[in-house]
Amino acid sequence: MGLVKISEQMHENLRVASSALSRSINSQAEHWMRIGMLSELYPEMCHADICQLLIRIEQSEGFTIASLSRRTPDAAQEVA
Repeated sequence: MGLVKISEQMHENLRVASSALSRSINSQAEHWMRIGMLSELYPEMCHADICQLLIRIEQSEGFTIASLSRRTPDAAQEVA
């Protein structure tokens, strides 16, 4: 586990969102980082497709860069 420095405003955003969504601040930050990373890797995918991709990845092998590198953008968009 590592530390990441973020602005006070982003920390406040995390605090509010994590409370509203019943997540820890760290879990909320990790969720946003996953969504953001996948949005950059697959800009053609919408939020709903990215969420479905996250579920499929977690069910199969867990979320890692290696698991993403084995997927093509077309394969990533195939929704189960």
